[in-house]
Amino acid sequence: MTVPKIQLKSNDDEIFDVDRDVIRLSTTLNTMFQDLGMDGPDADALSDPIPLANVNATILKKVIQWCQYHKDDPLVTEDPDNKDRRTDDIPSWDVEFLKVDQGTLFELILAANYLDVRGLLDVACKTVANMIKGKTPEEIRRTFNIKNDFTPEEEEQIRRENAWCED
Repeated sequence: MTVPKIQLKSNDDEIFDVDRDVIRLSTTLNTMFQDLGMDGPDADALSDPIPLANVNATILKKVIQWCQYHKDDPLVTEDPDNKDRRTDDIPSWDVEFLKVDQGTLFELILAANYLDVRGLLDVACKTVANMIKGKTPEEIRRTFNIKNDFTPEEEEQIRRENAWCED
C-alpha cells in the first residue's frame, strides 16, 4: 500500500509533496483531515495544496524535515507531571537540527505552534530556555537584542519586589 501524499503550500507559494504519515505529527493538519473525512487509509488525496498562510517555504521545509525524522515517534501528549519542563533532555539530532540563527529558531517555534507540532515546539522552546538559563537580565538582553526600557528606579523597585525569589 502506498502512503498518500499531501501537498502543502507555503505563504510564498512553494508547494511541498509530503507523505501523509510524515505530517501526522501536526495536530492542526490531522484535525483538518478528520473534519474532511480524510483520516482513513482509503481516503482520497486533496486535489489542491493546503495553504499555510503563516509559514514560509524555508521554515516549512525545516518543519517537514523534522517531522520526517520523527515520523515514527509516539505522539507527544500533555504531561500532568510536567516532566516536559526539563531542558536537559533534548535528543542529539534535535540539538544539531536547532543549531540555527535566532530568527530561524523563533520562526520554527511560531510554525510549530501554528501547525501544532508539539514535539518540535517542545524542543525548540527548550533550546531557547537553555539560551536564557544562568544569564543575568543584561546578558539575556544582549543575547536577544532586547532594549532595556526600565529606568534605574524601576529596576530597583522590581528587584525589591522580587527579592523573595533570589534567596
